[in-house]
Amino acid sequence: MGDILLQENLITPEQLEEALDIQKQDPRPLGQILIDLGYVSEEAVAIALSKKLSIPYFSWASGMLRMEKGQELEKLIPYDVAVHYLIFPINKKGDILTCAMADPLDVWALEHISKMTGCDVQRVVATPSDIKKAIDAFYKESDVFKSAIDTVEEEVESESFDELQTSRSIDSLEIQAEDAPVVHLVDLLIKQAIKQNASDIHIEPQREKLVLRYRIDGLLHEIPAPPKRLHMPIVSRIKIMSHLDIAEKRLPQDGAMSVKIDDRIVDLRVSTIPTIWGEKVVLRILDKTRIPLELGKLGFNSADLEAFRKAIHSPYGLVFLTGPTGSGKTTTLYAALNEINSVHKNIMTVEDPVEYQLDGINQVSIRPSIGLTFARVLRSFLRQDPDIIMVGEVRDLETAEICIRAALTGHLVLSTLHTNDAPSAVTRLIDMGIEPFLLMPSLLVVVAQRLVKVLCPKCKEPYEPKPGRGRLDEILLDEGIELAYRSKGCEECNYSGYKGRVAIHEVLVIDDEIRRLIGQRADSEEIKQLAVQHGMTTLWKAAMKRVAEGLTSVEEAISSTL
Repeated sequence: MGDILLQENLITPEQLEEALDIQKQDPRPLGQILIDLGYVSEEAVAIALSKKLSIPYFSWASGMLRMEKGQELEKLIPYDVAVHYLIFPINKKGDILTCAMADPLDVWALEHISKMTGCDVQRVVATPSDIKKAIDAFYKESDVFKSAIDTVEEEVESESFDELQTSRSIDSLEIQAEDAPVVHLVDLLIKQAIKQNASDIHIEPQREKLVLRYRIDGLLHEIPAPPKRLHMPIVSRIKIMSHLDIAEKRLPQDGAMSVKIDDRIVDLRVSTIPTIWGEKVVLRILDKTRIPLELGKLGFNSADLEAFRKAIHSPYGLVFLTGPTGSGKTTTLYAALNEINSVHKNIMTVEDPVEYQLDGINQVSIRPSIGLTFARVLRSFLRQDPDIIMVGEVRDLETAEICIRAALTGHLVLSTLHTNDAPSAVTRLIDMGIEPFLLMPSLLVVVAQRLVKVLCPKCKEPYEPKPGRGRLDEILLDEGIELAYRSKGCEECNYSGYKGRVAIHEVLVIDDEIRRLIGQRADSEEIKQLAVQHGMTTLWKAAMKRVAEGLTSVEEAISSTL
């Protein structure tokens, strides 16, 4: 270990000598001693080991440090053994057991695990703190779900579910779906998701098992699942609640439902799709109480907020939000509409689908199957005397042209695009076929948005980046950040190290000089350089500001913006 860290120039010979002297009186691993002395970071040690030993590096944040379900790996390597050796089983194929190790050079641990399991151990490396998170998360699963699943299995005869697998009777499906244990399990599945601030629930049938997952802060987390024979009753129960056809299993279906949780109503959007192992169901949780519909609470800095507000209060023009799916674009649009909503204005929206119902606003959900497309609805909108139009997404030239012509004829139009940054939205529209002479007078502002995970306030801790200690420290120092934060993971954040998300923005104001570049069909890089000269904060700089404030980590800033 010491030789590897020396070869990578992560420590000096003097630092190694000091750690070796301490180790004579202290049984801790050498790497841990160097970490505790502050000479090297956990991640730097893990990456160096990965490089020198030619083995993969797994991190908790990447989602790779997960135990494959259905193999009872927690029984193969008991909890106390996993904690003692800081080793975490990931999957087993034949007699090959893949394990993450904090110290892959620990030959005693490898020999013990190999003899105990009867398997050859294939190593990957992970940091000690990430392995602790994985052990705590996977060895201590939710007792609530286990209890509910056990109750279902006890109270419902397995034969009835086996019959259901081949039954085509709608009456039979409804009876099974309304069975009390199934109702209780589905209710618990939804309530726990809302309690944990999940945005989606995934119910996924596989060959021999059922997988349940929650998406929390953008990352999917697997939860204990019932046997696969309960798949059809669970899906049927959800279909009944969302008014879908329980007999139709061959075609995708979309529906919606509402549930009452702690005296508040939460809406859920339901989508089913047939897979080779059965119907997969995804429930999107639309909890208005968790969505800040005030622009001042969306993470804009003061200058960007002022520029965005000026644009949405304009009598006419075009406002675009850009970013990948799940970056919060629609939430920002709703907040903008909420701010400019007035009894004196006719506001109309066309969405796919309508996610949140806003009082005083006319909202239309497209239905392409019957010809109700974005373009067709927009043409009808223009005969409805609108003041403000919101279009869920510009996907094609026809929709883009109608939006721009509406903006040029006295309407304020808000919409979204899928581009990596704000300047790219301009070139994207021109590439779609929009003439620059139409775009120059109509476009007011483009806002690029991302969501970055917030460090758990309960377990985050400060650290000082140091030269020569690794790429991440060098990035921090290059940005002038002398104090950053990282988290260890705790019960409060489900051992992920993060709790909640915050938005970062890149606001491109279309001024006269930017319009001149648009007229010249300049590329996005030229537009970006000029915008930065005019004071635009890029997504990267916005993310690093959050790092400097201690809200997020440098790892999250990199993964969210680069």
